[in-house]
Formats: sequence, structure tokens, C-alpha cells
Amino acid sequence: MSVKIFGKGTKVARLRRHARLRKRISGTEERPRLVVTKSNRHMVAQIVDDTKGVTLVSESTLNSDFKDFTGTKVEAARKVGELIAKKAEQAGISTVVFDRGGNKYHGRVAAVAEGAREGGLAL
Repeated sequence: MSVKIFGKGTKVARLRRHARLRKRISGTEERPRLVVTKSNRHMVAQIVDDTKGVTLVSESTLNSDFKDFTGTKVEAARKVGELIAKKAEQAGISTVVFDRGGNKYHGRVAAVAEGAREGGLAL
């Protein structure tokens, strides 16, 4: 996978870092990839099997579980991690490879990972 991303700016830099990470990180059937995507308002986490190109489990702050959620964005991200771990357990997934999506392992991205670990996923 060779992606050439040129230009300046934070979005371009994130895409460049993500492409660099994806050279090494790939989800398999035994150990799928936990992908974290963040926007200014929402967090999305998906567990993907890259060999088949299929999303196995997904969770986000856009789901109905968060309709009445009151708390900070970091608390919401932690809850997303816990819920994805619960869904993964029901799907028979116990270990995953963590893909931070080119973002720093800090703040909301780290909160999703911590929530997933608390929920029982091995990262």
C-alpha cells in the first residue's frame, strides 16, 4: 500500500502518519484491527478483519446509547471503548491490534483504548 500524500496542514500530516502505520498494522481473522476515528464532536470505533475486508463490530457516539449521555468527550470515548469490548466479546473476539488512525495516543484516542481494556479486550 503506497499512498503519496503531499501538502501541509494537520489533516495531511495525520493521513501521512496513518498511511505509514498501515504499512505495518493489519487485522487478521485471529487478531482483527481496532480502528479509532475521531472528529471534533464524535468518536467511532470499528473492529475490522482486513483479510476479508469486513467490519465485524462497530460502536460510536452517534448510536442511540449516547442519546441521553451527559459528560465530557473523553468520558464518552471511554464508554465507546467499553461498549466495543462488550460487542467484541459477544462476537467471540478477545484480542485486537490497535490502530490509532494517525492520531496521537492521547486524550480521547487513549480513552477508547483504556475503555476497551477495561471491557476485557487485549490490545
